[in-house]
Amino acid sequence: MKPEEEDIKALSSAILRDAQAETEQIRTEAKTKADAVRQRAREQAESESEAILERARAEAQRLRGQVIATAQLKARTMQLEYRENILDKVFDAARQRLSSIQKRSDYDQKVAQLLREALIQLKADKAEVRADDATLKPLKARALEQISKELNAQISLGKPLESGLGVVVDASEGRLHYDNTLETRLSRLQGALRSSVYHVLMGEKL
Repeated sequence: MKPEEEDIKALSSAILRDAQAETEQIRTEAKTKADAVRQRAREQAESESEAILERARAEAQRLRGQVIATAQLKARTMQLEYRENILDKVFDAARQRLSSIQKRSDYDQKVAQLLREALIQLKADKAEVRADDATLKPLKARALEQISKELNAQISLGKPLESGLGVVVDASEGRLHYDNTLETRLSRLQGALRSSVYHVLMGEKL
């Protein structure tokens, strides 16, 4: 083989080796880069999966809390409705029994108290009193005269009440008015008594 051919062959071999080496290096670098890309993709996917799971857990917790709060509110509302229903029945029953107060032996004293309270509230020295038939009896018998002297007031009787038990007092030519019937007194006390009555009904100590 001629020297020129040998040189060409050697050069070709050298070029081929360099090309193979470069190809191997490129393949290695590409593999390394591909591995790195796959690793980053896995890490990103894991991070996103964890973020999604965390959001799902937070949403589940929020919904669970919402359901519990709604259930508690509903239970509380039902409890209050039950309580109010019981109390309404108790006070309705009390209203039905108000007439029995007029049969008590001390009702004449009660009438005097009703009239006295009304006049004191109105701060009147002249007034007209209206009452139901059962209340008129002790008024005419003693209470009217007794309270008139006690408060130094001029008190007259008006028309009998068409509804209600007790007294209704008007003063200053009707500009001042005080309803002190048993029904109205119960209504005035009802708000303050509801809690105490409920505790008693539930067997609790006050």
